[in-house]
Formats: sequence, C-alpha cells, structure tokens
Amino acid sequence: MPAAAAAEARTADPYANETPAERDARMQWWRDAKFGMFIHWGVYAVPAGTHEGKRIGGIGEWIMNKARIPCARYQEYAKDFNPVKYDPGAWVRLAREAGMKYIVITSKHHDGFALFDSAVTDWDIAGATPYKKDLLAPLAEACRKHGLKLGFYYSQAQDWNHKGGAGNNWDPGQRGSMDDYIQDIAVPQVREILTKYGDDIPAVLWWDTPRGMNTERAKPLIELLKLKPGIIHNNRLGGGFHGDTETPEQHIPATGFPGRDWETCMTMNGTWGYKSHDHGWKSVESMIRMLADIASKGGNYLLNVGPTAEGEIPKASIERLQAIGEWMKVNGEAIHGTRANPLGAVPWGRITAKRAGDKTTLYLHVFDWPAGGEIRLRGLRNRVIGARLLDGGRKLDAASNADGLTVQLPAEAPDAINSVIALEIEGEAKVVQPPVRAAADGSLVMPAREANIRSKGTASLPRVESKGGDANIGYWTDPGAWLEWTVEVGQPGSFLVEATVSTRSDGVHVTVGAGEAALEGGIPNTGSYDKYATVKLGRLAIARAGRQVVTFKPVAGNWRPINLRRLVIAPAGND
Repeated sequence: MPAAAAAEARTADPYANETPAERDARMQWWRDAKFGMFIHWGVYAVPAGTHEGKRIGGIGEWIMNKARIPCARYQEYAKDFNPVKYDPGAWVRLAREAGMKYIVITSKHHDGFALFDSAVTDWDIAGATPYKKDLLAPLAEACRKHGLKLGFYYSQAQDWNHKGGAGNNWDPGQRGSMDDYIQDIAVPQVREILTKYGDDIPAVLWWDTPRGMNTERAKPLIELLKLKPGIIHNNRLGGGFHGDTETPEQHIPATGFPGRDWETCMTMNGTWGYKSHDHGWKSVESMIRMLADIASKGGNYLLNVGPTAEGEIPKASIERLQAIGEWMKVNGEAIHGTRANPLGAVPWGRITAKRAGDKTTLYLHVFDWPAGGEIRLRGLRNRVIGARLLDGGRKLDAASNADGLTVQLPAEAPDAINSVIALEIEGEAKVVQPPVRAAADGSLVMPAREANIRSKGTASLPRVESKGGDANIGYWTDPGAWLEWTVEVGQPGSFLVEATVSTRSDGVHVTVGAGEAALEGGIPNTGSYDKYATVKLGRLAIARAGRQVVTFKPVAGNWRPINLRRLVIAPAGND
C-alpha cells in the first residue's frame, strides 16, 4: 500500500491509536470465550443444494454462483423462504448448553439477501419473502436473555444480486459500478446492522471476501465501526485494514498466529449453508479434539450450523452439539478462559493453561491414555500444588524428578475422547528441556515422543500417535514441517544414522543435521504405514562434543508422508 494510502487507512481505523492495555481489555471476553456458533442462513436453504432437479457441487450458500442462476430466477426461491419453525431461544440455548459463548450469523451473504428489514433494498426478509419479519432482532433478544454475545457476518464486496457488487459474471443485468454499490448498499446496510439492535449488538462484525476492496472502498466501512465502540472485527475487510482477528477456514494452523488473535471457522459436514443431501458429518470425537487443539494454540473455534428454510437446525448438528455440551459440562474450565500451551508438543494430546495469582493450572487434555500409567512433562521445573481429574475430581499423585514432572494415572481413561487433568503448579510455567544424553556406547536414541515438532506455520503439524505403546510421528503431509531434538554429544567423531520408519511411498528423501554436519538419505517403501523398518540413512561427521540440535527434515520435491518412531545416531567405530 502506498504511504499516503496507509496513512489514510490509519486515520480511518477507530483502533489506530489503541494502547496494548486498551486492546487487551476490548478483546478479553472474546479471548476467554474460546467457542462460538457460526450460523449460515438465507435463501440458499430453499434449493438446499439442488437446482432444477440437479444436485449442484460445492458449498450450499454458493449455489447461485455454482449453477450460474440469473438474479430473477434465484429471487423466486425467496417466495419459499418462510422460517415459521424458527425458535431463536432454542438456538441460543443449544449454543449455550454446548459451551459456546457467542454467535455469529450471516446478516447478508454473497447472494445479497439480508436477514433483516433493510431500508435500502427489497431483497431482504421483509420485502422478498412471505415471512416478512426481521430475523436478527429476536435472536438479539435471546442472546441477551441467555448471556451470549452476538455478532453479524456481512459480505461487503461480493453481492450477486445488487448492481456493482463483486462476483456475478454470468448475469449481465447485475453489472454496474462497485463504487456505487459500496455507497448505496454496503455502507447504509452496515450502518443499519450497527445501529438497529442496541448498544451491545453486534459485538463482532465478521467481514468476508474482500474482492475489489481498495482503501477508498473500505474506508467508509471501517469508519462506521466508530458507531459501536469496542466492537471486534476480523481481517477480511480489505483495503489494507487488518482487523483484530485472523480467520483460518476449515483448518487449524500448525502454530496458531503468535502475536495475533485468531479463530478457526469450520463446518460440521461439507457445507456452510444447508444442503439436504450432505451427510458427511464430522464425529463428536474429532470436534472435541479440535476444540482442545485450537485452544491449546491460543485460538477460538467458530463451529457452523446451517438451518433449513423452515428455520430448523439439522438434527445431526443438534445431536453433535449436545454431545459436545456433555463433555463441556465436565471439562469446560479447561477451555474457557485458557491460554495457549506454554510447554511444547506432547505425545498424548494437548495442553491449555490458566494463570491466577501466584499459580498456574495446566490442563492436560489426554487423547491417547498412556499404557505405562503416567504422564511425563519433560523439563517442567515448577513445584506441584496438586493434580486432579476433572471427570469425578479424583486426586492424582504428581512429583518432580530429574527430567521434569510426572503425573501418575489410573489404569482406565475416564473419557474415551479427551480426559482432562488439572495440574496446579506454583508461579508461571518454567521449562528447561533436558537434552537426549548419550548411552554408555556413545549412541543417541531420539524417540518420536521427545521430538520438538516445528513448522513454518502454513499447514497442519504432524502429530504424535501412540499405538501399541510405541509412539510415532504421523500425519506428516507438510514438507515444511520438521523435527528437532536437543542432544548432548559425548565425543565427536563419525556416526551412523538410522531411522525406524514406515511409508507406502517410494523415493522419499530426508536430511539429518547435527551442528554443522548434515546428510541426505532415502527412505524406501516399507509396504504400509503399519509396517516399520529400520533404514540406514548414512554417516555424520560430528566435529564437536556438547549440546547441539539434531534436525530431521523433508527434502522438498521428494516428500511423501512417513511415520517415524525413532532416530538413532551411533558411533561408527570400525564400520
């Protein structure tokens, strides 16, 4: 962005001069919430994925675009959008009982249809449907009654039904000036949703798809936020405005967004808007574990429902939210109000943390219950205050040792999906990761469970799996991820390097480094991901003794997923 435009953007931004303390205060409720409901609802729920007898591919709310439906034809669907079964109180109670703390609903999506009574267009709930009543006002009242925050999604750039809006390249009648569209539709409608529902609503403005949004078009929209002091908005406005939150969609970033607030939005099946034939539902297990994963990286989870044209949330969504709610009733304190894992990757699950006064509670989310009857937190040096299971409150023995801290576990996990241990320690967590030390013969054995998993942050991290008591690094699809171990080399010299691995692919190459030394080796196809082999990778000439970092990295262009159980560097001797 040119310097003059950047300066103009800073002037328009109501938070341009906000201090860190002011920002922390404004973001506090959102950071504590961790879990929210996304609602995609509109006229697209009428065709529900099928147009003129043909199932249309893609997500449900994009049916007008994917099927290239002319505006006049698409608007006919509004005559059947009559949500007489809409019960906003039931929706809010469902969200609250699932452990959600806020809701974000599509006030207007890309099809340009508004769920509120807009004075600037008849393409809305009041002017184009038989229902003729604002859908946002009763939801606002229900959120107030039940103590949830309410935010509005608004598609500021893409609008396939109003002249000049971006995105409609199939209907000549929609062509027009985008500048006029911003001035005549987007700006007045954003003003409406910011002022119609009281001082506290919306708490969030969720922009989407900044197609064609330069600074001049974004500036009058960002300035409208001054009408709602304290409002939180995301990074999708465009025009050089970065907003308050990053918004990864349908994935969890490997390392979160250090230094930025962020929120993963995700569907329960394959679509945001309702599609009657999409039955590819995520499991309760996967969603509970994703919630813990996101919280452990400092983010929020915005989980979507797509109601029908009659105003009902699909039964499959309700059942999943109720099951998540049962888990949250027991374990919610390990999600709400927590911050990111201060320790590092662990082989059995995730960690969230909460600081209060002179103590820290580490919430150990155990996905894979260790067969050995204990959890080790390597390098944790704080004094233990106490440990307990959240499910049932059973107290557990925990003690410090030379390698860190160990928690003793009962034989059976109390929860098959995610058992949570609350571990209270004195002060802020202090970790001094002990190195892998050489055995008597000088060899360094680096197991998967003790690896530090690193990434450029562009994709999902590989993760530690526990199978048959022998952990491995798996789900390694990203060649930008790598492993590190800190080791203590006893004597310099020539070392043989071998890895215990499995893969179904040929021609996989890795590099292994230690200090200034490095080698490249190939990994053959072992036949399956369950069939492991010990592969000799080559020799390393390590020039110095003492502490250093061993790396295990994919070679770009020659990478296919592998599982790794251990890496061993052993003195070559006379070999």
